Amino acid sequence: MTRPLSEQLRSLPTASGVYLFHDEKGSVLYVGKAKSLRSRVRSYFRPGGDGRAGIPQLVERVAEIETIATRNEVEALHLEQNLIKRWRPPFNIRLRDDKSFPYVAVTVEDEFPRVMFTRERHRRGVLYFGPYANAKKVRSTLDVLNRVFRFRPCEGPKPGRRSGIPCLDYHIDRCYAPCVRLISPADYRVLIDSVVEFLSGHTDPIQRSLERSMQQAADEQQFEEAARYRNRLSAVQHLLERQAADLPGEGSVDVLGLAIEGERAAVQVFPLRGGRMVDRYGFHLESVAGQDEAAIMEAFCLEYYGSTPVIPPLIVVPPQAGGLQGVADFLSDLRGSRVELRAPARGEKRRLQELASENARLALDSEARARETGRLRRIEALEELREALNLESLPLRIECFDISNLQEASPVASMVVFRDGMPLKAHYRKFSLRTLAGQSDVAGMEEALGRRFARLGSPGEGDIDIDESFTALPNLVLVDGGKPQLGAALEALGKLPETERIAVVSLAKREEEVFVPGRSKPVRLDRHSAGLQLLQRLRDEAHRFAIGYHRQRRSNESFSSLFDELRGVGPARRRAILNHFGSPERFLAAGADELAAVPGLPEKTARQVYAQLHKTGGA
Repeated sequence: MTRPLSEQLRSLPTASGVYLFHDEKGSVLYVGKAKSLRSRVRSYFRPGGDGRAGIPQLVERVAEIETIATRNEVEALHLEQNLIKRWRPPFNIRLRDDKSFPYVAVTVEDEFPRVMFTRERHRRGVLYFGPYANAKKVRSTLDVLNRVFRFRPCEGPKPGRRSGIPCLDYHIDRCYAPCVRLISPADYRVLIDSVVEFLSGHTDPIQRSLERSMQQAADEQQFEEAARYRNRLSAVQHLLERQAADLPGEGSVDVLGLAIEGERAAVQVFPLRGGRMVDRYGFHLESVAGQDEAAIMEAFCLEYYGSTPVIPPLIVVPPQAGGLQGVADFLSDLRGSRVELRAPARGEKRRLQELASENARLALDSEARARETGRLRRIEALEELREALNLESLPLRIECFDISNLQEASPVASMVVFRDGMPLKAHYRKFSLRTLAGQSDVAGMEEALGRRFARLGSPGEGDIDIDESFTALPNLVLVDGGKPQLGAALEALGKLPETERIAVVSLAKREEEVFVPGRSKPVRLDRHSAGLQLLQRLRDEAHRFAIGYHRQRRSNESFSSLFDELRGVGPARRRAILNHFGSPERFLAAGADELAAVPGLPEKTARQVYAQLHKTGGA
């Protein structure tokens, strides 16, 4: 223990609050809360730590301790949650992909509200349903709801296109065309209320309404219309088939199940609305080694219910997860009314909790099998590539390069890295090509590889500006293309003695042929082989990464050229407009009132900008 750290431990306060462990670079390693900061923090530095598996590794890296005192434990929970969201500490229990949970959003404050898929949850005037664990399920649900309720699928706060003509969705009975006022705002609001009612779990009124409409159309011998209602009713019933439990007499309840194995845990959430289980959400947690069930459930509740817009008054937890009154008080503060966390000992709630825990165990086992199958498949792929391409060793690190341009505009290159057959996204890199004259993928490939491998080597002492992706030595370099691209890659690597033992191959798209230096004919791998599929994943990932960067550059350049022609808009106002609208398309489509709402843009200037964009003549 360093002397400054020992002095910090002696001066810790006895109050309740939050503590942060920093490493020598100042990065936050762990955030925790405590009723007594002094006794809790000191427990980490006693022999053996506090008994958890990862604590010795944590303590070794702690260089500084920061504490924030609070008045009570509930305040500490609020602060802990906010700090974990902000810093994402590596030693805290974390919900996998927690920053990108899918939601269904209803823009209830718009004149004609939208019902849409989203991964954000912070806008005012928007009603959110979720979070959900499966994005595909959300999109499928929205597709069914759109067929049933025919809400508008177009984007933006106002419906329709600039042409003022109804789009194809109207003609295929997927929209009522509010853009041309074929449905009134009041009637459309009734439709949206039905969607909200359905998403809230009240499905019986919708089914009865569809049945009545179907029967009425059949009685009037409008059989095509009756068939449409029948199909919509069938779609709704299919959507509800996943309902698997009833709990009569209960309102809104969430039943949580937990399974733990090593450093991984799985949580299943059974949401019951009106006594009926309306869905099932599954989540995986990491960094749980050595944690007891109460600590894991506390971390999950803070993460999950801290972001979901709906908190039920009763949450059923596993029997071993006791002592969560602080979490209940915290959730009560968020909800604005009492929330109870209960571990039932008998009855229907206990049965459902056991069912949720069993599903969590099955999810954990399924993931373990999938991970093992994937690991074996990756080993098979690497072994196959070593044999087929006659490599000196297993290609544990593979780098793939691709070029993207549109004629001669904004040429870029991408580099993606796979390690042990898995994407290593922290090592992805992109290049703006500087010396490319004309549209030449070959010249672009030579420039990109030359610049990448010019930075190959070990860092020197005192060199702090080191890029680990460039200093690492790949076992295999893959380029997208045929023999010309392979030749360009070999030309770039041949200029550097450090790259003599790096294997280089190219993958041609049409026939999926692998070109290898020194062979006149390409290597043909079986289309279902693990080795070829790994190369295809690399190539497709490099292509995706290059296309994304190319579009970003073109968008930025078009945005910049657009602003060069606008009077009264300098760099500061340009940044304000860009931050507000995000894209040239949204900026060009904005009305005068929307431009006037841009922070930092005076109303007079906004009118002038609108006049210039739309050639209206006056300011």
